[in-house]
Amino acid sequence: MDVFANLNTEAATLSPVALFLQADWVVKGVMIGLLLASIWTWAIIIGFALRMGKTRRRIDQFEDEYRDADDMDEFHRRVAGRDTPIARVFSAGVTEWRRSTSGKGIDREGTRERLATAMGATVAAEVDKLADRLNWLATIGAVAPFVGLFGTVWGIMRSFTSIAAEQNSSLAVVAPGIAEALFATAIGLFAAIPAVIAYNRFSHRVNKVEARLNRFADGFHATLSRRLENEG
Repeated sequence: MDVFANLNTEAATLSPVALFLQADWVVKGVMIGLLLASIWTWAIIIGFALRMGKTRRRIDQFEDEYRDADDMDEFHRRVAGRDTPIARVFSAGVTEWRRSTSGKGIDREGTRERLATAMGATVAAEVDKLADRLNWLATIGAVAPFVGLFGTVWGIMRSFTSIAAEQNSSLAVVAPGIAEALFATAIGLFAAIPAVIAYNRFSHRVNKVEARLNRFADGFHATLSRRLENEG
């Protein structure tokens, strides 16, 4: 019975809550910081996943409507206020088209260049907005393991200090500090691994959205170029 009681006591002592409570203030600070980073990571992941899903559906809907549209001006009036990246690329092209063709003399080559510049700049701005918080995932994924490693080193140093103070190298003396150290490392990995995976996946999705916007901009540019040939 005493053996089982000791095992239960050791298991309770090495539980996550007990490890946190018995850690010194430096390791506690590391653990709290990493836990907050993990919560922030998951908040970004969930929010970004929902946002990308909504963006993809809106782009699909816009492209379907664009293919069925017969009149560019009427279609622009209908979609001008939509909160979607592809609608803003389309509006940038229409706005520049109207400015460049409003005068008596039309510079065809200059108009083509301005159209490409206006839509290209809008695509870049939309991609920047989509990827706004990806830098947080990259930062957490890169920094969290080193913060956890700092907690590990500090815990091991504390273990050696306990050995020197107690003049005893038994497992009972060194186990708490080593357990705290390893727990800090585990929390660092718990924050970093999802951040790195999410960053890679979301970067790929942002690149796919950028490619779709660029393809639409190129196609719309070609449409306006053909229309430009018929202008006076």
